Amino acid sequence: VDGCVLIPGPLYNNGPFMCTMLGLFAGNHVILMPRFDEERTLALIERHQVDWTFIVPTMMNRIWRLGEEVRNRYDVSSLKVVLHSASMCPVWLKQAWIDWIGPEKIFEGYGGTEGQGTAMISGAEWLQHRGSVGRAMPGARILILDEEGRELPPGEVGEIYFLPDNPDQKTYHYLGAERREVGSAGSVGDLGYLDEDGWLFIADRRTDMIVTGGANVYPAEVEAALDAHPAIKSSIVIGLPDDDMIARVHAIIQNDPGQAEPAHEELVSFLKGLIVPYKIPRSFEFTSENLRDDAGKARRSQLRGER
Repeated sequence: VDGCVLIPGPLYNNGPFMCTMLGLFAGNHVILMPRFDEERTLALIERHQVDWTFIVPTMMNRIWRLGEEVRNRYDVSSLKVVLHSASMCPVWLKQAWIDWIGPEKIFEGYGGTEGQGTAMISGAEWLQHRGSVGRAMPGARILILDEEGRELPPGEVGEIYFLPDNPDQKTYHYLGAERREVGSAGSVGDLGYLDEDGWLFIADRRTDMIVTGGANVYPAEVEAALDAHPAIKSSIVIGLPDDDMIARVHAIIQNDPGQAEPAHEELVSFLKGLIVPYKIPRSFEFTSENLRDDAGKARRSQLRGER
């Protein structure tokens, strides 16, 4: 009661909408931003002494790209909880925020709007399980299944399913599409794996995976490597048809306005220190347009179709 929550994301997205309702039901003041702006977000946190906020990795990246001098102009010490979700957070970016805000304040949630199940992890837990999005919360357990619906052992990548404790409880209904279910377990199409202790690690969306020369490339991994470059504000990696490789890895890059476009050779050299050679994009293109919306979502199929 009497706390303050800042919602910088659009209310048409489930995460910001749900957190807005939670804030209101808890008797909090709720600050809504008509449109996300990275520096304005910090100013609002300071002005209203915000206790908690819900953001997505795209927002985290844009705030971090402001630079230390700009970030230090604002007092964000009132924050008790920074909850992020919606898409994969690169390891380097998560570590940067933990170092800045503190591990006790950073929390990550994983789960679909469908409400099949949820995984959660704190910043302190993440430091012990770098890259994980958490363990299953009460109400459902996580299964990793292959294409035949067989459960995979720890460490093997497969499709992520949530098996609810009460299989008769249906939390969603699709219009114009069928549920992805194996028995009572449901999936939203993400790929990942569990470690020996049940911590979940995301690989990518099943529909986004690129098979190039017979090898699997997960775009999210390549994007995380690209986004670590100081001249890159954001990136989207897609697969385009290729006569030789069947599909080639192609990167669309939103350049930081204050930086020169890095050359092809420079990007390849930079990526060689972060990912294996076959995952490095064969081609790069640059744009000034935002590649993701304020909810952190990207229209990969549209980008592929246009190209």
